[in-house]
Amino acid sequence: MNVAGAIGRGVRRDLAAFSILTVMIVVMAILPAISSYQVSATNVYDVFQNFASLGLVALALGMTMIAGEFDLSVTSMYLLGGMVAVLTGASSPVAGVFCALAVGIAAGAIQGSLVAGLRLNSMPVTLGGYLILLGITYIIGNDRTVTYSNYSVGLQLDQPILTIFSIRSIVSLGIFALVALAMATTRIGRDVRAVGGDRRASRTAGVPVGRILVGVFVAAALMTSLSGSLLGYSLATASPTIALDQLTFAATAALLGGVSLAGGRGSPAGIAAGVLALSILQELLGIVAAATYVQSLVTGGLLIAVARSTGLRGFGPWLRSTASLRPPADRGVPPLGPGPGATTDPAVHELGGT
Repeated sequence: MNVAGAIGRGVRRDLAAFSILTVMIVVMAILPAISSYQVSATNVYDVFQNFASLGLVALALGMTMIAGEFDLSVTSMYLLGGMVAVLTGASSPVAGVFCALAVGIAAGAIQGSLVAGLRLNSMPVTLGGYLILLGITYIIGNDRTVTYSNYSVGLQLDQPILTIFSIRSIVSLGIFALVALAMATTRIGRDVRAVGGDRRASRTAGVPVGRILVGVFVAAALMTSLSGSLLGYSLATASPTIALDQLTFAATAALLGGVSLAGGRGSPAGIAAGVLALSILQELLGIVAAATYVQSLVTGGLLIAVARSTGLRGFGPWLRSTASLRPPADRGVPPLGPGPGATTDPAVHELGGT
């Protein structure tokens, strides 16, 4: 193993994440001076609201990637968390959130146990979890959008704090800080990286690989279900309708943030930088009223440039796995299995091989 090369690649990934974020901040700051478009505190508030909505999804996916896995079920867990909270939290929003978290614990524990206990590839396991959780969301929502009658909860969650923050964004930032602290200062953080970097060596060194993997999947499900439940309260509605925007955003933010698809590398701080950079990009394109396809072109080009400059591996398998989730045109419901090559590519097996 080339240790110096690995360290160099890690440094380049971190520098790329924060460099991109810095560029986005500078562009937003100077936009009024170089054009007729105006940027206000409301735009910054919108950036942090997007961070609140999708940041924890990106963190959840990124943590499974650091552990050498890939959780495709984050999108449906996000929807299910919102549906459970809206259905059970009418009289007590806190109780609704706890119900959503309980569902997340169960889903994460089951998926993590299958991956760790049976040493299965995480992609087919979480693709199955994605479909099952989505089906449960349709069932408990009676195949329709469910409204939340306690509108005051959403107003409180989104009430501006210091002009640019809200309770939802502060909660998301706080969780990022706690996870970053745990990854940097605790043995669990070191073990997660070790499991993602070299699973066989980790077992030899006495790292409890199984427990680490189950814990990572439970933590990922908790974060996505919490984010979904708070968004459900914010919008005063929950819908079972699936959209790949959340998964695409989360994966892109994690990759831009320096997380390696090969496992073992990446940080919550880098993921946060990736989320903020993408959120600012979306806000800038909204300010200039750019066409929808422009965002896809710019984001895709940016991601490919970062992948090229940092030596990011496994980008192709991620694209194929995302394409395999593309829903049929008739109902927007995902297909019943992975696309061709989703589990036969050696690089894919590297993601979840146990």
